[in-house]
Amino acid sequence: MTKRRIAFQGELGANSHEACMSAFPDMEPVPHATFQDAFDAVKGGDCQLGMIPVENSTAGRVADVHHLLPSSGLKIIGERFKPIHFQLMVNPGVKLDEIKTAVSMAFGLAQCSKLIRQRKWKTEAVGDTAGAAKALAEHPDPTRAAISPALAADIYGLEILARDVEDEHHNTTRFLIMTADKTPPPPPFTEPCITSFVFRVRNLPAALYKAMGGFATNGVNVSKLESYMEGGAWTATFFYAEADGRPEDRGLALAFDELRFFSDEFEILGVYPADPFRARG
Repeated sequence: MTKRRIAFQGELGANSHEACMSAFPDMEPVPHATFQDAFDAVKGGDCQLGMIPVENSTAGRVADVHHLLPSSGLKIIGERFKPIHFQLMVNPGVKLDEIKTAVSMAFGLAQCSKLIRQRKWKTEAVGDTAGAAKALAEHPDPTRAAISPALAADIYGLEILARDVEDEHHNTTRFLIMTADKTPPPPPFTEPCITSFVFRVRNLPAALYKAMGGFATNGVNVSKLESYMEGGAWTATFFYAEADGRPEDRGLALAFDELRFFSDEFEILGVYPADPFRARG
């Protein structure tokens, strides 16, 4: 039987690779250079699922992901919160005092800024964390260190000089799990759920205030509301939002009715169980 595959963005050894292994140990993680490539792999059937980071507790929103989600044609069927730990890795035998430049994804550099400032290193941003480790292994340089997950050191034969160098111990990334199934099975009714949706309000005074009013009057918690531009038009602002509950719940159904009235576009991107990690906060 062919092993099912799950797409992620980055090189082998990336945090997304670790997240796939943890959440879906029976699936084969498949690396892709860009988020769009990962989405396309799921949409085209090469991979059955995709696992995409959307935000980090230290560095904030992952650029471009919310913009890509509505146009991906995929549905969200789950979320996972993964504690993120970064390791400082070098070519074997390199000493800490030899390092002049730290290399990682921009997110990785931002999440380890205290160490970088303390050592007064230069920084170089690359496409992903594991890619920094892979490049260092392919082109050894005693003046450079990669900031990457521990899995990358194992894969590329690098030596870890310092462990868990992230600024904050609560450093956590949230991942969304995507499928090309247009009508995925609904989550169990025994679990609390999240509904993700996008909308564009009509170009009217106080349209956003009115559009969101139904959530307040119907007692629905909106846990996320973020704006992004579509097509470069300043007046065509889209919003990505997440609300507690399912669309068939009376309160959320009424809130969505009101939202639709004040919106030009509205689409539900997914209904999925809330990760138990949320309860820790």
